[in-house]
Amino acid sequence: MNKNSLSSMQQQAGASSLVILIMVLFFGGLLTLVIKLGPAYLDDITIQEALESLDGTDDLSTMGPAQVRSLINKRLSVNNVRGFDAKNITVEKNGELVVINVDYEVRNNLFRNVDTVIHFQHEYEMQGK
Repeated sequence: MNKNSLSSMQQQAGASSLVILIMVLFFGGLLTLVIKLGPAYLDDITIQEALESLDGTDDLSTMGPAQVRSLINKRLSVNNVRGFDAKNITVEKNGELVVINVDYEVRNNLFRNVDTVIHFQHEYEMQGK
């Protein structure tokens, strides 16, 4: 090996402590976001699955809005969705179709006085058997 090649190898020492600190802060922030926001998205997926499973339910088109709302509440309770308010669901009858609108937001405290707001809005048109 020549002298220039050896001296350049000694100068390469890896990441500096500042770069490591920045990486730790960045990935720590991402992990905090996932931990704080993840449950809201998981609950929304569970709510979507519970509502989509209503499609094809026996006598859905003959049920009144209060009965459909009661059926939705039972399914959400079985799926352990506790922080969701059933007032955010509107049920409308349009002939044989049942139109279900879900519009709600979830607010979480990220740290100190910084909050996150996640808005979810879904619409389903369903018909019973």
